[in-house]
Amino acid sequence: MAFLFHKFQEAVKTLAKSPTFARDPRQLQFDADINRLFLYTSYNLLGKNAEEADAEEIIEMADKASVEVQQMQVQENVHSQIKSFSTSMDKILLRNEKGVNDPLESSRQENALPHCDRHSFSLGSKDPPTDNLAVPRQRSLSLVEVSKRLKDQVGYQLNVKPSQISHKDAGQGLFLDGAVDVGAVVAFYPGVVYSPAYHQYIPGYLDEQNPYLVTRHDGNVIDAQPWGSGGDEQELWSGRKMVVNKPDMEGSQVDNTDNFLERRNPLALAHFANHPAKGMLPNVMICPYNFPLTESSMRVYIPNVLFGNAEVNTKAFGNFWFKSGVPRNCESHVPTLKTVVLVATRALQDEELFLNYRLSNFKQLPEWYNPVDEEY
Repeated sequence: MAFLFHKFQEAVKTLAKSPTFARDPRQLQFDADINRLFLYTSYNLLGKNAEEADAEEIIEMADKASVEVQQMQVQENVHSQIKSFSTSMDKILLRNEKGVNDPLESSRQENALPHCDRHSFSLGSKDPPTDNLAVPRQRSLSLVEVSKRLKDQVGYQLNVKPSQISHKDAGQGLFLDGAVDVGAVVAFYPGVVYSPAYHQYIPGYLDEQNPYLVTRHDGNVIDAQPWGSGGDEQELWSGRKMVVNKPDMEGSQVDNTDNFLERRNPLALAHFANHPAKGMLPNVMICPYNFPLTESSMRVYIPNVLFGNAEVNTKAFGNFWFKSGVPRNCESHVPTLKTVVLVATRALQDEELFLNYRLSNFKQLPEWYNPVDEEY
């Protein structure tokens, strides 16, 4: 497996210099990122029993396939991982309705929320649904407990603690406790998603005073500040308390009509990842992920809401065609929520996560900021 990964690393460096990407610098960066993400996430999809022929096929595709095709495959690769994560979270949080004893749960049942479907709340509704017979019940676990159980299932968890960077402004950092392979989705970037039309409403955006913002290539900005560090004890997050509407914000609001989000998402901590100090390299990278809103059973675990009017963005979201037997032309247009996740750029184990901030557009770069060689 190490031999195959070396081939992928060499392919990443070679393709990044290809004249195919020699266009507008901004587009160049995006194309190069998609190329890397295609290689990394496809490598992860192959698994530990991959054969060299499979790796060669992916590398050839990365060299010849269009950016659009690679981007579609990245979406599929990431979606597959997030679907697996959602399944793991369901196993952790949904109570066993078949009478199997859960020692930890038995001591908590008296304090549990009413028997209700975590997907069926509506904004403005004070009461849970009355149909209590056919809906799942949740375990009353804290965020820490959920995180520990997730580690048992997937092999890692995330911790926020003082950064290893020695600079006085380093503050808190994001640490991986456990191990993941290259191409793994390690964290979600939570918070409110602002389309370019609503940038003026982002707190601290115009004066560069909000350190919890991330910008996608398409201009959508995510503000993680309202999310904080998540929540405990079955706290459901509707987004209503995140933004205080003002009289001059006509039609502006958090567009989250009937979704409550699970605040006990142990991976919704990407906003705590630091930029690497001088002499360090990033070990994760930003990956734009368009979550298909048709996946209602997974929606509770996507820690984002859209700010603004209900202006639905539609994007082609192809079927899982890579090594799946599904034709690539079987595409459908579905509404999506434009989010961001962090993807590992190498195998990681028990270490701090570092992300290239790319602060080139700042009026004055912070003292702690050191440019990163984009070849890596």
